[in-house]
Amino acid sequence: MRQALLVYSSLLLSVYIHTVTAVSCNVTNPCPASAPCCSEFGFCGSDSYCLGGCNPFSSHALDSCRPNPVCHDSTHVFKDNSRILSNSTFFEGNATEYDWVVDKGNIMNTNTTGGELVLLLTQDNGGTRLSSTRYVHYGAITARLKTGRWAGVVTAFITMSDIKDEIDWEFPGAAVTEGQTNYFWQGVIPEGPNNGQTTKDLQDTFSTYHDYTIDWQPETLTFLVDGKAVRTVKKSDTFDASGVAHYPSTPSRIQLSLWPAGIPSSAPGTVQWAGGMIDWNDPDYKSAGHFYARIQSVTVKCSDPVAPGPNITSYVYSSNSTKEPAVSYSNKSTLLNGASPIIAVPVQLQNAIILVTALLAATLVL
Repeated sequence: MRQALLVYSSLLLSVYIHTVTAVSCNVTNPCPASAPCCSEFGFCGSDSYCLGGCNPFSSHALDSCRPNPVCHDSTHVFKDNSRILSNSTFFEGNATEYDWVVDKGNIMNTNTTGGELVLLLTQDNGGTRLSSTRYVHYGAITARLKTGRWAGVVTAFITMSDIKDEIDWEFPGAAVTEGQTNYFWQGVIPEGPNNGQTTKDLQDTFSTYHDYTIDWQPETLTFLVDGKAVRTVKKSDTFDASGVAHYPSTPSRIQLSLWPAGIPSSAPGTVQWAGGMIDWNDPDYKSAGHFYARIQSVTVKCSDPVAPGPNITSYVYSSNSTKEPAVSYSNKSTLLNGASPIIAVPVQLQNAIILVTALLAATLVL
């Protein structure tokens, strides 16, 4: 499954490389001051590179990336696309203006059953990915969706953090009675019994709407279908020999995608996992001009370890520990044009935010 995700990432990469001289970045080779932000695909730049997916540990400084917009309880329905920005490169960090951005590909909207968001895959567009503008730092996220049903075409509903903590629901190819669940810690798949699992005997996932839930809490991760738990992972079961928990713990975007795994550039194992090569002569494709997956709603219930105060706007990383990075609340802007040094307050101390803000204001007056 991880190999399949890497294939999709490589397809998306071309959208984000603006010049042939792009500088690559990683934890041991951070970005220079001239191009301070390390994008989710490992290239240095500025502007959009500093927003969703910007890796703070591989950037020039811990605060080079813009802060992550804080989680809000919400239910997203798709009667129209007014809350979706169709090109993520135009996004400036304002999560109050847009709920979602299209990273790649194409979407459309139907008025069926009150509105559906449709993700499209064509032979030319390489698939579609939609990302939330707000982050979730623990919570229950439910996507009500219908998957694709074609060999080689994968439907995915995941969460992804800037340092590659990841939680997945995936639906490969023509397996319309199955769903696969997985999670990753900083890009690493856990070894042993905590690797991916398949939930079988689902009612046709293409013809029937189901509620797929990722219930991500500090100590447990539960996957549900239509409100019924089908798998639970305990953080206590993920510790390695050195005492490090290989468990997702950092703020994450919600992502919905439809992507082509069954193509010649994919590894043989990926093609097999996805159900085979894509048949571009499939009658469904010929009739509609695309393959598709349908999203009716996404519901988010935030479960931050400590509830954010009224002045909190964002999450920031306050340490670059690879064991369990420290995440703090901030009252700084998430906007590109609001860039300024970040004053971070640890989550455990966030109740002091209002007092600190008042003291700073008083100092300015004096």
